[in-house]
Amino acid sequence: MIVTANEETIAQAARILRRGGLVAFPTETVYGLGADATNGQAVARIFEAKGRPRFNPLIAHVADLAAARDLADFGDAALALATKFWPGPLTLVLPLRPGARTRISELVTAGLDTLAVRVPAHPIARRLLAAAGVPIAAPSANISGRVSPTSARHVEEDLGPAVDMILDGGPAQTGLESTILALSPVPALLRPGGQPREEIEALLGFRLQDYRETGVRAPGQLASHYAPRATLRLNAKSAGPGELLLGFGPRAPEGALNLSRSGELREAAANLFAYLRALDAQGPAQIAVMPIPEAGLGEAINDRLRRASAPR
Repeated sequence: MIVTANEETIAQAARILRRGGLVAFPTETVYGLGADATNGQAVARIFEAKGRPRFNPLIAHVADLAAARDLADFGDAALALATKFWPGPLTLVLPLRPGARTRISELVTAGLDTLAVRVPAHPIARRLLAAAGVPIAAPSANISGRVSPTSARHVEEDLGPAVDMILDGGPAQTGLESTILALSPVPALLRPGGQPREEIEALLGFRLQDYRETGVRAPGQLASHYAPRATLRLNAKSAGPGELLLGFGPRAPEGALNLSRSGELREAAANLFAYLRALDAQGPAQIAVMPIPEAGLGEAINDRLRRASAPR
């Protein structure tokens, strides 16, 4: 549903976000598909709506630098960049603050110890963030692999009823996604975007590296990733000696930790990382994982499980 952005509809959009809904909204880069970054099931809806999901990290959009510093640790370089270029189309990948680990959904960070964060410049995005009072996780509001949306109509054409509200703020100003910059172990450009490299380098006083390592830091690109200390045995019907069982669906044993008793893939996606960590904390040699359908979000869940079970 497309609505013109005004004080009333922005307030309504903020209420939708706080109760776990999806809101598409304009930023100065492209239109984003937003969910409450502290609500795992709401964030799982983003991947479901976009189709053929990959559990890559999402950018957490916040209202101002103070809100960003509440979630991530800023060194001197990061603080200088944020002071100069925020609000604006620059995303910084920074270490999560310890207190933020229990607040930000692990679907936002993809289980990593870093958070991609930015303060958008678009006045509607800023007003929405202030009204919602929570960080908003938001990739581009389009079907994965398609051209990014620069108008509310583009969002409606791609996502339609999968979005609870589309705030129409006119055409996006930049039309390119934000520049993504990591500052450790060395400053590296992860994605070129709306903030020119040259301006970043002028502030830092040196040339940025292009991130070209074989093991790309973005989740989903390593053969072995998301791995707990325990090894994983996939497509298991029950736990064997020395194993703990990660269940799925109504056929799982009653005592097993179950990703979704009803077999609901959105719920399973929201629980995946946290449940793997909970089982691993008990110190088993191996975790047995029940079969999960490949359809919908199940494709992404199985992708993560296969990477977690790969040789290390």
